[in-house]
Amino acid sequence: MSLKERILVVDDEENIVELVKFNLEAEGYEVLVAYDGQSAWEMMQKESIDLIVLDLMLPQIDGLDICRRVRNDDNLRKLPIIMLTAKGEEVDRVLGLELGADDYVTKPFSPRELVARVKAILRRMQGDISAEEELKTEFGSIKIDSAKHRILVSGKKVNFTPKEFELLKLLAFNSGRVMSRNVLLKEIWGYDYYGDTRTVDVHIRRIRQKLKENLDSETGMDYIETIRGVGYRFKELE
Repeated sequence: MSLKERILVVDDEENIVELVKFNLEAEGYEVLVAYDGQSAWEMMQKESIDLIVLDLMLPQIDGLDICRRVRNDDNLRKLPIIMLTAKGEEVDRVLGLELGADDYVTKPFSPRELVARVKAILRRMQGDISAEEELKTEFGSIKIDSAKHRILVSGKKVNFTPKEFELLKLLAFNSGRVMSRNVLLKEIWGYDYYGDTRTVDVHIRRIRQKLKENLDSETGMDYIETIRGVGYRFKELE
């Protein structure tokens, strides 16, 4: 089914705009783009838009000011906003949520997760799902609840460390895609790490063990495949 919603993507980094635009268009959305706050604000006055993906750090008018203007505008106040934030912008992220942003995604982010959040918010706006359900995503017997930052395995809550949670979520949201150890290090730990990549291997081993201990029938090894000499891949489930 072709989706008709129009999404405005606002970021001053062209590569991020193109990445988000490509993934949203692949899902059937119509995508408008802006590279600064002023252009975005002018576009919102002229175009019919169903959701904004909004970076906080923007030229001319920053994302927080855009968020504030949207919520104070009678014609735009119900427009959903997903903020893009850097890892160190916790204060701005909290302020953005207080100003009325609906959700946030932290850079670097999984395009698949962003698309899932866009879909969830638009479905919620249409009354199809509740707020509590919007960030729950199932992968076989594994349910990842991003809103509550928890993982259920065969219906049971399993305690993962913050890094294990983020690593499993990143792999699951990129099901079928091989991810190298260096990419996983950069995405989860925030740095390039050349040479010794045992940090990833240790965390993968712990994740597999916890999955194996809590799955009813499958083994944890089945979900996360080792691609020899490269990295890991979360099994793409039908």
